[in-house]
Amino acid sequence: MVAGGSTSYNSGQYSAGINAPAVLATGVCQESREINTISTGNIIGSAVGLVPRPITESDSVEPITKRERDRDYLELKRRITQAGLLNRQYGYYAWKIPSVVAMVATSVAVMILFSGTLWVQMLNAVFLALTFTNLGFLGHDSGHRQIFKKPRYNDWVLLGVGFMTGMTPSWWQDKHNTHHRAPNQLEIDGDIEVSLFAFSQEQAMAMKGLGRLTARYQAFLFYPLLMLTALSLLFGGIAYQIRKERMRYPVTEPVLVVAGLAAYLALIFFFLGPWYGAAFIAVHRALGGVYMGSVFAPNHKGMPMLDKDTELDFLHQQVLTARDVQGSPLADFWYGGLNYQIEHHLFPNMPRNNLKKSQPIVRSFLKEKGIPYHETGVWQSHKDILGFLHEVSAPLRQKKS
Repeated sequence: MVAGGSTSYNSGQYSAGINAPAVLATGVCQESREINTISTGNIIGSAVGLVPRPITESDSVEPITKRERDRDYLELKRRITQAGLLNRQYGYYAWKIPSVVAMVATSVAVMILFSGTLWVQMLNAVFLALTFTNLGFLGHDSGHRQIFKKPRYNDWVLLGVGFMTGMTPSWWQDKHNTHHRAPNQLEIDGDIEVSLFAFSQEQAMAMKGLGRLTARYQAFLFYPLLMLTALSLLFGGIAYQIRKERMRYPVTEPVLVVAGLAAYLALIFFFLGPWYGAAFIAVHRALGGVYMGSVFAPNHKGMPMLDKDTELDFLHQQVLTARDVQGSPLADFWYGGLNYQIEHHLFPNMPRNNLKKSQPIVRSFLKEKGIPYHETGVWQSHKDILGFLHEVSAPLRQKKS
């Protein structure tokens, strides 16, 4: 098992601690390539979607080093490919997409038919929180190009999810691409650069104002503050649009997001009125945030943190910074397949329903190579997260002498 703890690592520590490839000590520098889709199909000379920098006479050994570095991953990918697990799963998504759309339609129907019954609408808000998160799973799958071979078809799904949920597709892809390229890497991975939480003791001590207060007691506040997740995702995307950053569809995305939010608010307040409508939105958004946070947090929180200058090969970084949550039919549905986080990070474009099938191959391969594979139960994963958050925030609770 990989220790979670509050320790952050640099290249030398990892090389010594887990027998990572000796290339970590060479100081080889790589430049990241901007990509629009997160997929191992983007590989150019490397398993990570990275382009080697121009070669000079003094560093002409780099291509050999890189091939050595990626050999294990490419062998694993060969086994996965031979098993057919990267093939498109059109039948699965032909059922999954309509089923989630039917969940949306059911929630709207309940809103209309039982508009005057508060307790029914509160249950409906809970159901819509479940529904929106499942829409998010579809957006995640399409963003990774898991569903269709042609990028534009995947984009249509992602834009549709943006319309229904109010999330800005380009903002999410930009943020998520960075996370996949450098999971748990300080000052790079946006998922661990959160204003209200600290994921290393250095982060905790550097926090100011409200963030310092919430970080001090973050193990206790973690789940309550997750209620803000949905709003954070909504307004983060809107801010991204206002800044006019790297929008793939600079006209279509703002129009769809604004139209979707307008339809959401109009539908709720027209049928439920101001008070019931406000209660519905509060429950829907708060519980949706808790659900999303409870799904995403076990993936990486509490696993080893990497210094910003750490250089690990793709296989080691993706495996050592992720944890799997033991699967079952209920867990696989609840997590949208992301409980197989190690497999997902190794093969981001693998269709969701094949992740479970790939687990025995990945686990066996990592055992052959002596690479730790971290898998735990649902409750233990949350216990590990809270213990980690409490540990890294300990300096903030120490009394000054």
